[in-house]
Amino acid sequence: MTVKRPALTHTAAVAAALESGPRRGLRTARAWLALADRKSGSPPETLARLRIHDAGLHPESQVGVRPLGGRRRSVDFLFRAEGLAVEIEGYTYHGTRAAHQRDVARFNELAGCEPIRRILRFTAVDVYRRPASMIAEIHKALASLADG
Repeated sequence: MTVKRPALTHTAAVAAALESGPRRGLRTARAWLALADRKSGSPPETLARLRIHDAGLHPESQVGVRPLGGRRRSVDFLFRAEGLAVEIEGYTYHGTRAAHQRDVARFNELAGCEPIRRILRFTAVDVYRRPASMIAEIHKALASLADG
């Protein structure tokens, strides 16, 4: 279930604020602003995309896939050539047993999609507090899939 929210701001406004703001971190902020994606599902997903990009990795974002005989699903990040899907799981999204059950079913459906050979799932805590571990796991999975 995707929640549609109105934009809190626009990239032009952020770019203007960067021009009049402090110089420290300006280069990184401009680079990250260029990577803004309206399709991003959550703040942790956005930060994960930025961390993944900073690590020199460039997956597709919000890729539509279709399980055999199922309805279209979206995966947060897809390294298509290797068949690696990466999902960022926020706690608030799973606020009920029913939401958690839907996500488990969705995970199982994604595992049966043609372009996906392996799925990694990370929590918002992984993204915010353990980004180096998240990136290391992605690199490890990519290497494993490339070898086999």
